[in-house]
Parts: sequence; structure tokens; C-alpha cells
Amino acid sequence: MTKFSDVRRIGYGAMKLAGPHVFGPPADPEAAKAVLRRAVELGVNHVDTSDYYGPHVVNDLIREALHPYSDDLLLVTKVGARRDDRGQWLPAWSPQEIRDAVHDNLRRLRVERIGAVNLRIMSADEELEPQFTVLAELQQEGLIGELGVSNVDAGQLATAQSIAPVACVQNEYNITNRAADALVDSTAAQGIAFVPFFPLGGFQPLDLSRVRAVADGHGATVHQIALAWLLHRSPNVLVIPGTSSIAHLEENVAAGGLTLSEEDLRTLNDTAG
Repeated sequence: MTKFSDVRRIGYGAMKLAGPHVFGPPADPEAAKAVLRRAVELGVNHVDTSDYYGPHVVNDLIREALHPYSDDLLLVTKVGARRDDRGQWLPAWSPQEIRDAVHDNLRRLRVERIGAVNLRIMSADEELEPQFTVLAELQQEGLIGELGVSNVDAGQLATAQSIAPVACVQNEYNITNRAADALVDSTAAQGIAFVPFFPLGGFQPLDLSRVRAVADGHGATVHQIALAWLLHRSPNVLVIPGTSSIAHLEENVAAGGLTLSEEDLRTLNDTAG
């Protein structure tokens, strides 16, 4: 089974395929499925999802668009949260909820084993031993390939590592928000993939006005430069920009072909907020 160490460095975050505020179905489900198929055509082999996107909507779209999956496709989901009837984001944190969520993802995606599962921490002071232990047990049962953690600090990562090997850390990180700098370096030293969520700002798009000069010099968009900066930041960084547009998807994937000069990087390294 494909691992984080096998995937191309630009993947695809499927969250935006759901309806507004990641709740309910998209206006055009066929267009959403076309985006997924185009991603695979472009060589993307790392798709990030969750059964609480929609809820259930995004996993259903992935299954309908891509099943049966290619052998080199890494499907990565996350557990630890749920949605209520109004679309609020709530914790689903008991060990039984964690176990149930993994089985829900297996069923919706129609797989016998998920490539990777991230435990999403909802609170900075959350204890995670019982929850991560459940994931480790499910991994031993053959239902999960690799394990990851999301929205964690160094102490929480160390706690998870004391239970089972961690292959991925998924934290917010981008060219203007570099609070996770030390964790990027630490995970790189340990051979752990770092997958920044909101690489382009997520629900609050980034102010990239200070990136414009570098973008113009490359004939690229500011978003492409922001993604290229992440790829240059550290070799363990894998990016999963999300979009519901084929044109934006193609633009994001093309960012992987940009080579930033030392001068570019000096300029960009001064853009942190």
C-alpha cells in the first residue's frame, strides 16, 4: 500500500467539494467528481478527506468518482470531530467514536484498509492516549496503513509516538502563518511528513500582496508562489491545496514545477504575518 513516503508532493484536499461551509452537497456533484478525476489524471496520488466533510458528502463523491482506486493512490482521512444538524463542528472524541468513525470511513470509501488516518485534536490541552491507542489497535487489525496527528504541539506528538509510530503531522502552516516552524524542522529530522492544512488560508484567504513581485518574476500567480514556498521550506512538506475548480486545480499542481531562487526565498521569508 502507498505510504506518505511514496506520494508526489502536491496532493489534493477534498474538503471544498462539499457545499458551503463544508456542509451539505455541492451545487453540481458531477463537476465535483470531475475535479477528482482530473486530479488523478494530473498525477495526484494523495487525497485528503474526512467523513465529517458534508458530513459523508465528500467521501461519497470520492468513491463515486475514483472507485476502484489505483494502486498508488493514498487516501487519508481524519477522525475526532463530527457535525451537528446545523453544520457546527463538534468533538467526537470518545474511544468508541474514534473506532466508529474509522469504520464509517471504510464503508463510505468502500475500502478494506485506509491508507492513513489522522487523529484531529480539537483542543490544545486535549489528552489523546485513549484515542490514539484505538487507532493503533485498528492499525494492528489491518484496517489502517499509517497513523497521523493533526493540530498538535510537540508534546502531543511525543505522546502519540510513545503509543505507535507517527507518519504524518497535519497542522496549520503557510507562508504568512509560521507558528509551526519548529515542528516542521522537528518532523523533518524524524522522517515524519508534515502536511500543512490551510496552505492558502482556508476559510480566510491569505493576504499575498507582498508575494506579487516574486510571482510576476516567474509569470506565476501569488497562490502558486505560496505553494512553491512550502515545497522549498522543507523536503518533508507535502501540500494538499483544495479547490472545487479544475482550472484552480491545474494551477495548484503546476506550482510543483516552480523553482525559487535564493533571492526569491529571502524575499518570501520576510512575508510572515
